[in-house]
Amino acid sequence: MSRRRSYDQYCSAARALDLVGDRWTLLIVRELLAGPRRYTDLHADLPGVSTDVLASRLKDMERDGLAGRRRLPPPGAAYVYELNGRGRQLLPVLQALGAWGQAELGARRPTDAVRAHWFALPLLRALDGEHGLVEVRLDEGDFHLFVGAQEGPVYGDGPAPGEPDARLVLDVDTCTALAQGELGLADAVRAGRIEVGGDGTLAKTLREA
Repeated sequence: MSRRRSYDQYCSAARALDLVGDRWTLLIVRELLAGPRRYTDLHADLPGVSTDVLASRLKDMERDGLAGRRRLPPPGAAYVYELNGRGRQLLPVLQALGAWGQAELGARRPTDAVRAHWFALPLLRALDGEHGLVEVRLDEGDFHLFVGAQEGPVYGDGPAPGEPDARLVLDVDTCTALAQGELGLADAVRAGRIEVGGDGTLAKTLREA
């Protein structure tokens, strides 16, 4: 593999940007926070990235110890990419970056792509301090959150694997307001903009907030 480009500055921020400062790298991390992903799935959920750039970034992440590649056993027999412990430590970095970027979100532009699971990290921020499996239903698709998880994926596509501690039904406008910091989760529930289902402790906490 080629030598990693460096700012050649004795500064921890510069060293961090040596690893994750290239275009697309942190968005690949965002996708891999959902757990192991195939190359084709990553490419589908990163609209705008070229196949060459995606392949290059994944190789860089393997070389720099942020992610690895492994082959699934039959009948899957496909290669998947996944974050290692070092890569997963970027979750609070992405959360802080997302919180900082709230003011830049604005109205959705006609050229903006959207995937339902892109709202996973803002909802995790809104649920900070809670724990449990949460299923989220949007018109654009379903995803689930492993709220408070210390290891493994922090979210995933589709319905929850098993009985969730809470089910949230809401629309993209409400998700956007949460992501922009214009609306709090408890306020959204009280206003009827989020329907909370389930019998778990987390569901009861959200309904009583």
